[in-house]
Amino acid sequence: MSVYGTLSSTHSSIRRACLLAACVLTLAAGPSYADEYDATVKDIQSTMGGVPGFVKQFPKAGLPGAWAEVKAIQLSDKTALPPKVKSLISLAVAAQIPCNYCIWSDTQDARRAGATDEEIQEAVAVSALTRHWSTIFSGMQVDFDTFKKEMGGQ
Repeated sequence: MSVYGTLSSTHSSIRRACLLAACVLTLAAGPSYADEYDATVKDIQSTMGGVPGFVKQFPKAGLPGAWAEVKAIQLSDKTALPPKVKSLISLAVAAQIPCNYCIWSDTQDARRAGATDEEIQEAVAVSALTRHWSTIFSGMQVDFDTFKKEMGGQ
């Protein structure tokens, strides 16, 4: 048997073991799953003043983790980036995806966090410049090592 065959067989065994462990943990955690989901919905209600319809469309198994991530990073004011900066970054990304839902929501969040119209416009313009130059570099297949050297890197 080749090394690849051995690695592939080992990978399959590890994957099966992980899937089995996940099933066992899921079954063992069964009763608390509903409690955790209900607690998450209550926390969303408390934090947002309501539960948006899309939350009810999100898979119940994933909602507690997804909400924990949003609260810990995007909604927290105890992170490295202040809320206004996070909203402007999110808006800039949303403009490039593009996602109308995110663009609208992130613009509202940025304004609530104190962003001016000028800051909002600049965030979107910077995202457009990044997309523009990324297209140039990628499409023209600019050598990355040469680029780094020319731009002051190693």
